[in-house]
This record gives sequence, C-alpha cells and structure tokens, in this order.
Amino acid sequence: MNHWFTYPNIDPIAIHVWRISIHWYGISYLIGFAAVYFWMSRPAGMRRLGLTRDQIQDFLVYALVGVLVGGRTFFVINDIISKHNLSSYLSNPINFIAIWNGGMAFHGAMIATIVATVLFLRKHPGLTFSVLGDEMVVLLPVGIALTRFVNFINDELWGDVCKPDRPWCMVPGPNADIPLQNRGLPLHPSQLYEAVLDALTLPVLLFIYKRRPPDGVVAWSWFTLYGITRSIAEIWRQADFSWHGITGGQLYALPMIAIGAIMLYVCIRRGVRTDAARAA
Repeated sequence: MNHWFTYPNIDPIAIHVWRISIHWYGISYLIGFAAVYFWMSRPAGMRRLGLTRDQIQDFLVYALVGVLVGGRTFFVINDIISKHNLSSYLSNPINFIAIWNGGMAFHGAMIATIVATVLFLRKHPGLTFSVLGDEMVVLLPVGIALTRFVNFINDELWGDVCKPDRPWCMVPGPNADIPLQNRGLPLHPSQLYEAVLDALTLPVLLFIYKRRPPDGVVAWSWFTLYGITRSIAEIWRQADFSWHGITGGQLYALPMIAIGAIMLYVCIRRGVRTDAARAA
C-alpha cells in the first residue's frame, strides 16, 4: 500500500548552542507550563485563587518537581518490570534521571503532582483543591498534546502493526524502540492519535469553564476526559504489558473515568462556586 506519510527523522535536539543541547521534549514542557501559568495568572484567575503571580510561580515549581520526580520514577519502574533491564540502569546510573532523552510516565507525574498540590495547599489554607485544580487544568491539554507530538519526533511510543494496513500508518525510523519483529513494518502513529485526542479536550474544558460550574467540575471533567482519551488511544498503542486483554495504560486510565464521574457528581451536588478567594 502507498502511504501518505514517511517518518521524517527529525532531530530530537531542537537547538545546539555550543555544548548545550535543547531538546524538543524540554520545549514542550516549557510551553505547557507557560500556558498553565498565563491562564492561572490572568486577573480572573488570580482573583479566584486569591494568589499573587509570585505565589502562582511558587505553585508551578511544586508542580514541576512533582512531574519530573513522579513521571521519571514511574517510567523507570515500568521499564524495568516490562523489559527486565535493571542491569542496564545499574551499569549506567545516569539513566535513572535521563529525562532529556524522554521517558516519562504520565500517571506517575499526575500522582506526584497531586501530592505536590496538597503540600502547596498547606501553605495556603484559604485555597481549596477544587478551585486550584479548576484553574490548573484548563490549558493542560496544550502541554500534553505537544509532548505526545514530541514522542513522535523522538521516534518512540509507536503503536501496533497496522492490520489491515492503512495509508496513514508509517514505518518508524531505525532507532525506534520497537520489537525486533516489527522493524520495517507500518505501525500506527499512536502518539499522534493521542495528541489529537488530547487537543480535542481543550475546547470542551473551555466550554465547561465558561459556564461557571461549581468548584471542581472543570478539574474532574479533565480527569475523566483524560481517562477516556487515554483508554481509546491504548487500542492502537503498543502495550508494555497487558492483563486479560487490558493494556497497562488502560489499567491506569479506566479507573480515572469512574473516579472522575463520582467526583463530578459530588461537586455538582455540593454546588459551591468560588469567584473570588481571600487574598493569600
């Protein structure tokens, strides 16, 4: 079959400045955090949060540490379990923290960020998890979608073999981390599928936010939507492991749908709406 696209083999390093290399991966994280910051620090956001711009920056430092520590820790654990490659990490310990080469687990980053958020809230007793979550997640799909696109640039997280073959499927590059038996075969660009699905949640969140729902509804809407989009994307994504036909990603994502739906009910039933918080 003639395919519409050929894998472009883009250099994962976006900018070379002397001995400093800036990776596309880092740029995607920077843009994602910048989008969240600018949304939270707009006048309406600061009024609802009761935080200054400096305090919002302080929160994003907490969140960044959570993303890096949690995301990398879960990735390494999953990598060791699925590939039995503990020896390669022990022989080259820098690989434990080599996030510049990619390798972050979303669910680990999310869990650690929730912990970091709780720690931040202890410093600001007038602020609630629901309000902070509402303001934090609106533009979160920007960073997530960009990161998935960078996964494509990095020649990683490819999907299964296309059966039947489709014109939009691609043959990965020579450095792709895929099973040996899949080399040279057209695979689903599942990173791009997930990028599109994540991007589609953005207008939905903006629509919900503009309707001024009770506290927590926007945050738990994103939580539920991500569980749905990730579960769908996993249909084509190459699974590290599976259990009774459910991929590892779905084992993490499917509970998000149930938890999110329950929390949405709780928030709507509570019916509390905060438009302006006490200044922290």
